[in-house]
Amino acid sequence: MLNSSSICRCNIKRYPQSAQFDGKRFNNKIPRQQLGLTEFAKLFWDFAFNKPKNTAPESALPLIKLDAQQLAAAADNSVFRLGHSSLLFKMQGKYWLTDPVFTQRASPFKWFGPKRFQPAPIALEDLPPIEGVILSHDHYDHLDYHTILQLKDRVRYFLTPLGVGDLLISWGVASEKITQLDWWESKNIGGIHFVATPSQHFSGRGMFDSNKRLWCSWSIISDDFRLFYGGDSGYFDGFKQIGNKFGPFDMAFLENGAYDRRWADIHMLPQDTIKAFIDLNAKWLFPIHNAAFDLAFHAWNDPLNQIVTLAQEQQINVSMPQLGQGVQFLQPQQEKKWW
Repeated sequence: MLNSSSICRCNIKRYPQSAQFDGKRFNNKIPRQQLGLTEFAKLFWDFAFNKPKNTAPESALPLIKLDAQQLAAAADNSVFRLGHSSLLFKMQGKYWLTDPVFTQRASPFKWFGPKRFQPAPIALEDLPPIEGVILSHDHYDHLDYHTILQLKDRVRYFLTPLGVGDLLISWGVASEKITQLDWWESKNIGGIHFVATPSQHFSGRGMFDSNKRLWCSWSIISDDFRLFYGGDSGYFDGFKQIGNKFGPFDMAFLENGAYDRRWADIHMLPQDTIKAFIDLNAKWLFPIHNAAFDLAFHAWNDPLNQIVTLAQEQQINVSMPQLGQGVQFLQPQQEKKWW
């Protein structure tokens, strides 16, 4: 049975005001590499029948279970790892979620597709009231229909790139809660400046909506901190531009997982993540996009092992909390290896 969100039946809008929109689709500054038919067929075959056995852990990962009481007692200016790219921020005493996915599969299907290694460290119903949800793009491992349906009446703000907000409206999210932004546009909420910054990726949830919605990263800035949330991206010169404009960042949450040389232009390899971090002029690296779903051919813990080794070589501070663990992003620390 198809998930209700598998095929978008909403009217696709046009965004003539956006420099990224060509009248039909959104575009990267540098066009994506395109696989030929033979390469694509081989990739599909490998995903279906030729996956290594170590792309998922053999047993449950270490996890700290969370509840609203623990979160209330946690220090301000903290962030909690929920798995993949889902993070829970506590800023100014209020809670913000990035790309929340709480369902069992990152897929349009309930019975098929990438399955979570284990449940999130906190159930949706146990979350405290959420001030805002920050979305980077519309892919299933970053935007989940059922999660949004359960959150929509408990969230004050939804911040999205262009087009993603229109999709949320079609799902029943109140339009007055939604702010959708083009690259370099911003929204100030309670003294926190949320800037939709560029990324090099793509969008689409079905056969007919490819690149009909924009993708972005986020620079989150206040008088007390500067944070960068990368969403999904290949390595590109935009990181240096963002770093020059909004850095230095106290912490950068950067993609490190689900990579392969065949799609390195839209998902960074570990060495690219290090280059992006340096370009951003950040103090601490917090690797995301890992430890939740099997989305590539590398061992599930390869991103974690590689990024630690590369960071040590470059004398980069890395924060690697386990699932459910909180970190104060102005006073982080090097955590012990848990994987």
